[in-house]
Amino acid sequence: MRPLLCLALAAAGLLAQGKGQQVAYRSRIAIYDTAAKSSRVIFTADAVWEAPNWSPDGKWLLVNSGSKLYRLAPDGGEPQRVALDDQYRCNNDKGWSWDGKLLAFSASVQGGRGSQVFVAGADGASPKLLTPAAPSYFHGWSTDNRWLAFVAQRDGKAFHLFRVAVGGGAEEQLTSAGEYDDGPEYSPDGKWIYFNSSRSGGWDVWRVPASGGGPNDAKAERVTSDDLEDWFPHLTPDGKRMVWLSFPKGTPGHGSRMEGVQLRMTSVPPGRIETLATFFGGQGTINVNSWSPDSKKFAYVIYEPIAR
Repeated sequence: MRPLLCLALAAAGLLAQGKGQQVAYRSRIAIYDTAAKSSRVIFTADAVWEAPNWSPDGKWLLVNSGSKLYRLAPDGGEPQRVALDDQYRCNNDKGWSWDGKLLAFSASVQGGRGSQVFVAGADGASPKLLTPAAPSYFHGWSTDNRWLAFVAQRDGKAFHLFRVAVGGGAEEQLTSAGEYDDGPEYSPDGKWIYFNSSRSGGWDVWRVPASGGGPNDAKAERVTSDDLEDWFPHLTPDGKRMVWLSFPKGTPGHGSRMEGVQLRMTSVPPGRIETLATFFGGQGTINVNSWSPDSKKFAYVIYEPIAR
């Protein structure tokens, strides 16, 4: 969900549902264990909480709610706010670097141009703006901790993939074909960037070399190709498996929360696709990589509408 108004509504946990009625959401942050093939809910709140990201040391999940970032222990407990100034209205695109020393996040600031990408210390200290242009949404760190991959709209129409050095400098465009790419994430070996795109008609998972797709994205490779609408591919730290979110056929984007959303997984390279869970989910469920460092578990969010 890219428009700022929709992001603001999602952050508040409210979406219009008919004349004079609003629906809020109960959020359940869960951890899926691939060996046990089951999920365990670790945190529940009657507000929108989104997009857990596991810390490299395995001690914390990075989550967001109400435009703020929080740390949450994988066993649950009370979320601890990350010490970012209130001027940063964070969305759900954020993540710690592979070495755990830095934090990348997307946020809008008062009087700013919309969502921009920032980098700070792991505790949120000393944020630095990396993308003066907007809108820009962070999604993935390179494994050498030198680059941030993000999605951005630069021509007023299409969303494409870009990267920027963690130390700053000019952004580099990585894709150019189609109208909408999203969710760029580096493979653990650093060779590829996986992402989702509507370039094939529906939403599928694709990948391009880490240096970009080349002229007209000639180097792009399609990874998934069935009838479901596939979003946000996340590879395990060991590079052996990939999990992603699938919406029902014909769902136009990822901005909604709905029944029938699936978490699916396959091997890398792709083999048999396994459906792990079907539930009420969508925007905020698994927008950024949420695998545990040992590649055995991942975190995600289940939603439940609550009439108010």
